[in-house]
Amino acid sequence: MDLAQALLAGNRRALAQALTLVETGGPQARALLGTLFAHTGRAHIIGVTGAPGAGKSTLVTALAAHWRRTGRTVGIIAVDPTSPFTRGALLGDRIRMQALSGDPGVFIRSMASRGRLGGIARATGDAVALLDAAGFDLVLIETVGAGQGEVEIAAAAHTTIVIEIPGAGDDIQAIKAGILEIADVLVVNKADRDGAEQTVRQLRAMLSLADLPVDGWTPPVLTAVAMRGEGIEAIATAAERHLAYLRESGRLTRREQERAGRELQLILQETALERVHAHVAPSDWEALIAQIVARALDPYAAANRLLDRVLPQSGG
Repeated sequence: MDLAQALLAGNRRALAQALTLVETGGPQARALLGTLFAHTGRAHIIGVTGAPGAGKSTLVTALAAHWRRTGRTVGIIAVDPTSPFTRGALLGDRIRMQALSGDPGVFIRSMASRGRLGGIARATGDAVALLDAAGFDLVLIETVGAGQGEVEIAAAAHTTIVIEIPGAGDDIQAIKAGILEIADVLVVNKADRDGAEQTVRQLRAMLSLADLPVDGWTPPVLTAVAMRGEGIEAIATAAERHLAYLRESGRLTRREQERAGRELQLILQETALERVHAHVAPSDWEALIAQIVARALDPYAAANRLLDRVLPQSGG
């Protein structure tokens, strides 16, 4: 049985091998994804984002446990930051999710961001496709936790859960445009702390100023104490209601189109760069960089020179 067939048959070892393959990239990974693509499109993809320390891992663990009690299977992709110096990553989310270990209906994969901005890793979309093809009902993506700039998850998920916590410094700064606008569900975690009610009020006030609802959906503002499992059922219900709304309104098709378009754009960018590197000698690359540094050539002209070697422009 080849890797694709084994994955479709529910072999978890095959799934782990496939995930490693797509993280590495290359022709073999692309061929595998091509074989499995027709088996995707069934999972509810949920992004969970928020600032570091907001309790993302704890909330994801609690949500997964809730959905397992309802008989649904859950795949989890936890993206950890990569050190800009060593290029290594702790991948500590798997440690924090030990409560789910041993459950055959849960599969957890930690991924290093590898310097990718936006809170997710380069291969996150590919990993989601593999978990989807493997038959998981829900795929949860936990982002790095970079703050307001971490909006790429909205393009990768059907439903985005944004977590805030009370007492995190300047509350208005924490919830303003950017991270707020991608939220389909807003959660104030650690709601047993002082200031939780104020944070809820501020979030609702910000939503009232944001010309919502958009296409008929207003993000609910919910409270939770994920460490104790409080508020988890309401969050899961809100995520399920959001998916039902997307389907009933026809918005799911639009969101899938947006997601596919974003994925295609990213793949084109990476493929173009790979082809340029394959066609350009290292000495030529260094020579162009030297010209840029010397101000003899601007970066746009240098990029066009490189692209012309791979994708020559047709005559007008």
